[in-house]
Amino acid sequence: MSQMLALVILVFILFIGDFVAVRTKAWVPSIFVCAVLFLAGYWTFFPKEIVSLAGVPPVVATMMMYLLITNMGTLLSLQELKKQWKTVVIALSGILGIIVVLFAVGTFLFGFETIVVAIPPLVGGVVSSLIMSEAAQEAGLTSLSVFAIVIYVMQGFAGYPITSIVLKKEGKKLLTEYRNGNLAAKESIGEAAVTKEEPKSQFKLINSIPEKYNTEFFKLFRLALVAYLAYLVSTVLAPIVEISPFVLCLLFGVIASSIGLLEKQVLQKANSFGIAILVLILFVLDGLKNASPTMMLEIIYPLVGTIILGVIGMYIFSFIAGKMLKVSKNMAFAVSLTALYGFPADYIITNEVIKSLTDDKEEQDMLTSYMLPPMLVGGFITVTIVSVILAGIFVGFL
Repeated sequence: MSQMLALVILVFILFIGDFVAVRTKAWVPSIFVCAVLFLAGYWTFFPKEIVSLAGVPPVVATMMMYLLITNMGTLLSLQELKKQWKTVVIALSGILGIIVVLFAVGTFLFGFETIVVAIPPLVGGVVSSLIMSEAAQEAGLTSLSVFAIVIYVMQGFAGYPITSIVLKKEGKKLLTEYRNGNLAAKESIGEAAVTKEEPKSQFKLINSIPEKYNTEFFKLFRLALVAYLAYLVSTVLAPIVEISPFVLCLLFGVIASSIGLLEKQVLQKANSFGIAILVLILFVLDGLKNASPTMMLEIIYPLVGTIILGVIGMYIFSFIAGKMLKVSKNMAFAVSLTALYGFPADYIITNEVIKSLTDDKEEQDMLTSYMLPPMLVGGFITVTIVSVILAGIFVGFL
């Protein structure tokens, strides 16, 4: 198989995944469709090295991980997190619930190593699943390496419908209060939390550079430099304390964005985000090449079990946190469930629920002002920040 034919096949599979997700309004996750097609390919005519053959060897995927995680750090809006501090507490409580229940119950049912590999992908996305998959592979745990990918692929099937149900309950309650005159719309800050530009930094070095010189390559240079500094600090600290360079990339991205060294969403502004995600998703799905039909049957039991236990843990701990913070149990549970999918699924599901509850524009705006900001912040805290930190810690347990 030629390189370009391999690339065409793989990118076409990713397109099919997106197409199905759009047609089903994200109820069938694109990553699930891609995973099924990859498995079908590996079990029939795909060469085992098709991803590397297409031009995505491990070293390229690692480079993209450094850039993407540092880029994640630039998304953090400290102002929005301050406004949504209750959401942050509830999101962290939900993750704590997953950890406590899986270690307390899941360890006895599935084994310690299985739980260690399961938790970061369960509360995160593509990056944390890839970190755990690679760590399991290096530890000689081939089936658990595949398990880390599969749990990331499947968790949305639990998250999407449950989130939709609890958000509809919350929305109906809010609409009743609004129609009775007991509730006023807030300033809608949800979408701004993701897309709004921050005020220009006072960091003179970057501000003094004319825009015509701030090219795509200069943006990428600064992003790579920040990622390298994170890697360097991780290496220097290694004899004293083991800290994953990916965790430091996240932290350094936040710092670099705060002082103006990096723009918000710098990869997008350098017109490089799409190709970076393409590389990373292909490399994640490459982990399925070791998944035989027998192995897939073996991991179904721990797969279903860990997801069910994780959701139970989320509900219990988010319910307690919601009670303490006087947040409704439905909203608290929905926020914690964002760990199972993150952005943009949290944005899509919330908007779909709002549109299904009312056709009135004012009522839709009211629901958006109450429901969208906590959902976006919850997804950012769980998937973008905490899952990467957990993965960096948990790799040391294997």
